[in-house]
Amino acid sequence: MSQGNTCVPGPLRTGDTVQRGACAVTEVLDRVGSKWSIMVIVSAAAGPIRFTELERRITGISRRMLTLTLRNLERDGLVSRTVYPTAPPKVEYALTEVGTELNAYLAQLTAWAERHRTTIHDARTAYDAARAAG
Repeated sequence: MSQGNTCVPGPLRTGDTVQRGACAVTEVLDRVGSKWSIMVIVSAAAGPIRFTELERRITGISRRMLTLTLRNLERDGLVSRTVYPTAPPKVEYALTEVGTELNAYLAQLTAWAERHRTTIHDARTAYDAARAAG
């Protein structure tokens, strides 16, 4: 849960259903909206991938953060982990069906950002200029 999360599990009373639903959505969005989760999902989209390959592809992620991110994504059912009985053990990570669906939405979001990056840049420039002038 995020630091600002005030969703505390407990018995539900009448009218608490909306709050419980909002908490569940917030938790999911916190997880899938994190920078590292997105980068792992995008990196694993092409098929099964090993830990060291993920580490090479994701610039700036520490081994510890990659491990935690993979565990959380596996816990949430977005990534599967397969251990092969070899010496040393071979471990691969792959997107689940739900993870693959999420990746499709991330691809749409990325395409949207690419289409509108100039518009957003221009809006920021105009906003900053207006604030600096007055």
